[in-house]
Amino acid sequence: MLVLSVVAVSSDNTHDLEHAAGPIPGTAFPGQPGNSCFAAHRDTLFRPLRNVCAGDSIEVTTAAGTFRYKVSWTTIVPPDAVWVLKPGKEQELTLVTCYPFNCIGSAPERFVVRASRVAA
Repeated sequence: MLVLSVVAVSSDNTHDLEHAAGPIPGTAFPGQPGNSCFAAHRDTLFRPLRNVCAGDSIEVTTAAGTFRYKVSWTTIVPPDAVWVLKPGKEQELTLVTCYPFNCIGSAPERFVVRASRVAA
């Protein structure tokens, strides 16, 4: 089981992403219909994602409550693969970070984790 505890901020600027995960603009808020997408750096906050597996559980806690998700899949995509942000038919959560995890400098790809909300 992967344990990851990350603070999220309401901004996606570079300074904030040094200390927290940020929402990807235009995506849903956790608990709302659609796809809630967050980004964070691979060499700090989202580094543990390198060990995530399909079936792992993710909990997101907000002022509106705690929302549980189950990892459906992971994939590696180019930076312009915005299809990973599109909503499906369920409430979903997408986590995005640079890839490869051990890259020094700008990473050429993105590691994506997609999870579906689990009924409470």
